[in-house]
Amino acid sequence: MINTVYVIAGPTATGKSDLSISLANKVNGTVINSDSMQVYKNLEILTARPSLSEMKNIDHHLYGYVDGNERYNVEKWCNDAAEIIKKTNANNLTPILVGGTGLYINTLINGLIDLPSIPEAIKKESEKILEDFGKDFLINQIKNVDPQSLKEINHNDIIRLRRVWEVFETTGKKFSEWKLNENKKFITNYKFKILLFLPDREKNYQVVNARFLNMMKSGAVEEVKKLLELNLHNSLPVMRAHGVPEIKKYLANESTLEECISKGQQVTRNYVKRQHTWWNSSNL
Repeated sequence: MINTVYVIAGPTATGKSDLSISLANKVNGTVINSDSMQVYKNLEILTARPSLSEMKNIDHHLYGYVDGNERYNVEKWCNDAAEIIKKTNANNLTPILVGGTGLYINTLINGLIDLPSIPEAIKKESEKILEDFGKDFLINQIKNVDPQSLKEINHNDIIRLRRVWEVFETTGKKFSEWKLNENKKFITNYKFKILLFLPDREKNYQVVNARFLNMMKSGAVEEVKKLLELNLHNSLPVMRAHGVPEIKKYLANESTLEECISKGQQVTRNYVKRQHTWWNSSNL
């Protein structure tokens, strides 16, 4: 028997959460988060996590359940999501994935290159290389060991650049060689019905501008202040969430409130632009 998983996807601030609740009421569904930042319990406001009142009548999973000191990633999410999907079906409910992190959704559907785990020390080393020497130095390092992977990566994609370097440093084997292996699958015998939100990009920008301003009025500065009190390493994903670096600078008196808001809106718009590009070119 092939079970159905609904996927409500698309750029941030497009009404996906509202639709998920409406759909869940119609198909006896349960909602599963597929946003890479809404998993963190430390950030509720800045990640626009659904409120308790919004979640009260429908079961919601994988929201705010990971500590910021954990380096959560796509493989961990796929394992967690697969487990929830199987339990949901066993209870005769319909799983509904909701979020804008295309990588998470694509990996759950198509599988993941079966790579070994990267030691924390190697991840910190790649972060330090970027901080001390810059992106071009890292690109040249990769060019010396794995030029094939470099051809297949946007040179502005820092995360993937670091990954290629980290894999070689950890294993002594090229990322391009690891890719030749069969993908690791997380779930099978499921049919995915994808509902994709792709609104006008300029209107999407206006919505995220207004939403970021509302986040600031709703306590985002205090939320980041509490996060900083944990003294987490800057390379952790939660520390790179949109708005966190900008508010951190404001709290350190390195920018004005107006500059903080403007920059926070800008980085969010940049992310929305990348999301539009990703989903427009996606083969899902």
